[in-house]
Amino acid sequence: MAQTALSRFSPPARPRAKRKGMELTREKLIEAAGTVFAECGYDAATIREICRRAGANVAAVNYTFGDKMGLYTEVLRHSVRAAKTAPLAAAMDAARTPEELIRGAIRARLMSLCRVARPDWCSRLVMHELSHPTPAMGRVVDEGMRPIYERLLKAAGEITGLPPEHETTQLSVNSIIGQILFYTFSRPVLARLQPELKLTPERLDRIADHIADFSLAYLKKVGQDKHHG
Repeated sequence: MAQTALSRFSPPARPRAKRKGMELTREKLIEAAGTVFAECGYDAATIREICRRAGANVAAVNYTFGDKMGLYTEVLRHSVRAAKTAPLAAAMDAARTPEELIRGAIRARLMSLCRVARPDWCSRLVMHELSHPTPAMGRVVDEGMRPIYERLLKAAGEITGLPPEHETTQLSVNSIIGQILFYTFSRPVLARLQPELKLTPERLDRIADHIADFSLAYLKKVGQDKHHG
């Protein structure tokens, strides 16, 4: 009797097919929104155009993401997550030496940012957000970028003997990140300056070694100077 009463007042389980349909709509909205936001920017992009490309009802955005900013934030988070890979997670392993961590992070980040499988709109959207920041940036930085940045600061500081918050430590990590991003966002420029440069996996591997060798040489020199000073 009690079991019958319990089942009577329990909410019915959502059918699996409905859940699958909602997940598919969510994926389509993110993909369509990523393209539209990358093309137009946040302000000029419209929910109507996004839903038209996704083949979804305009009410689906509010129902799934709350509002336009909620959708944009999720799309931006998706773009940042697309650059995260198993090799990057492995590079952040606490058991690695500071040099191994920096080398691994450079290689994993460079490979993930430049890989062909990554949707083209991901890079363009991030570029647009960097040049025209929205309220979504804070959450994305805190969730997707700050943990990696802080690990790199700690590793660089262990090599130089300087604290993570020291200006030299921060400038060094900023330089490492800048070198990686150059190959991501400057490919159209590189195609004209160095038409023979093809970012194949083998070439990217050599570029990663160069960035690591170049950066670590400076970090070690700072550490040696501090030790002898």
